[in-house]
Amino acid sequence: MKLYPSLFILLFTANLVFSQTNKPYVSEVWVADNGNGTYKNPILYSDYSDPDVIRVGNDYYMTASSFNSAPGLPILHSNDMVNWKIINYALLQQVPLEVYNIPQHGNGVWAPSIRYHNNEFYIYWGDPDFGVYMVKTKDPYSKWDMPVLIMEGKGLIDACPFWDDNGDAYLVHGYAGSRAGVKSLLSVNKMNPEGTKVTDQGIHVYDGHDKDDTIEGPKLYKRNGYYYIFAPAGGVATGWQVVLRSKNIYGPYERKVVLEQGSTKINGPHQGAWVDNPKGDEHWFYHFQDVDAYGRIIHLQPMFWKNDWPVIGQDFDKNGIGEPVMSYKKPNVGKTYPIETPAETDNFEGFNLGLQWQWNANSNVVWYAKLPGNDYLRLFSIKSVKDSENLWMVPNLLLQKFPAPDFTASTKITLHPGEAKSGKSAGIIIMGMDYATLSIANDEKGFFIKQTEAIKAMDGAKEKINAEERLTTNTAYLKVEVTGPDAMCQFLYSEDGKKFKKIGKSFKSEVGKWIGAKVGLFSVSTQESKRGGYADVDYFKITK
Repeated sequence: MKLYPSLFILLFTANLVFSQTNKPYVSEVWVADNGNGTYKNPILYSDYSDPDVIRVGNDYYMTASSFNSAPGLPILHSNDMVNWKIINYALLQQVPLEVYNIPQHGNGVWAPSIRYHNNEFYIYWGDPDFGVYMVKTKDPYSKWDMPVLIMEGKGLIDACPFWDDNGDAYLVHGYAGSRAGVKSLLSVNKMNPEGTKVTDQGIHVYDGHDKDDTIEGPKLYKRNGYYYIFAPAGGVATGWQVVLRSKNIYGPYERKVVLEQGSTKINGPHQGAWVDNPKGDEHWFYHFQDVDAYGRIIHLQPMFWKNDWPVIGQDFDKNGIGEPVMSYKKPNVGKTYPIETPAETDNFEGFNLGLQWQWNANSNVVWYAKLPGNDYLRLFSIKSVKDSENLWMVPNLLLQKFPAPDFTASTKITLHPGEAKSGKSAGIIIMGMDYATLSIANDEKGFFIKQTEAIKAMDGAKEKINAEERLTTNTAYLKVEVTGPDAMCQFLYSEDGKKFKKIGKSFKSEVGKWIGAKVGLFSVSTQESKRGGYADVDYFKITK
């Protein structure tokens, strides 16, 4: 069993504790609960990619891929499967630390699985460069244990554990062709009963090359004597959901496609989780839909059993395969719960950052300060990456997911450059493989607003200034309006918070590496500028 020392993580995360409130947060821009006993899809219009969900008693818990973002492995909670709240992260810092202290776009946490066993919560995931990891806890709201590398190897991804009726433990997983040299295979390995170590080389149980290219993301269940592997195939944007079943965990497995786009507009409906209601008389399936810059958004489908096969959604075109529904009656969980959505706006009133925030790499305590009694966030002016033409590899970007097809993000920032006569800037960013910013900066003449973009930032393209306007003070109100379906962005600024002026060019948001675009904050310094300086952020609001 390979454990990573906790000393360095404690040093880096001592100041990374997140706030929780009892008052339900309700988004201004996307609510799935219709308030009349029905819901609309997507239930989460945010990039909670590769979702997995479990029920423990009357509680539902979700996690999702977090790739290189830190903290990783978001934990969301619901009582009715429709209204969700983000409550924690299972992975405060990604390991190995020396790797993930630097942005590793597209790497890190791929397609995790969450399970409850022996009164403990487990999450397994594959890091395509290092192998399969596991974290666990008795309380999903508290700190999770240090990650354990249970199976080392390149290209091992999308891992899911399974404990059989006799206590035997197994792991099903897929392969990343970019690292393993092969994909479209699913394998089952034995584990020790504790689930902390794989004990054999594994057996291939399904080859998808003929019918199900790029089969991946397997989830293993058991019902009525059958072992079921739920697995997506066909690619993120264009795929379908496959279910395999066998009386033997190693097969041979029968195959059935149970969910496809069909006659609907919901592309790539697959990769998710089967759950039931507390009575066990209703069954439901979570899946994602890829919508470009908005990422992989989350849908909830009714699920039924027929001849020991699941039927997901509704078969609108009558070809025997389910299709996604856009609206449906809410699950029957025995009572009605308040409307609630994951947090978006942060007024920085408490001691901690809101749970909606993630950094572009493992965090460092010197990047920010959130002191008791101060109702603002202080972001220090951290020097940009040496020899870099843009912000792609800057770790101290504070980002959150797009929350809806149409929304406005606004903030108020005061720049304190210290003794530096120039070279400090802080502002709002729309981040993807292309990115755009609106920031307040300083030079020898004073303070000014600048709107920039970096097209093909991932390839090292130089950041370009589209517009500049002089300011009379060191405070500015910044705003970006995002409009669907193409996630077009328009930046605006104001000196008094009342009268806003458009600035620069409109910008089309682009995806990141395996993720949707993000919106957030940054505070940086040029290499030549004097040390010191910071920006105080009064709020970050998501509104219509």
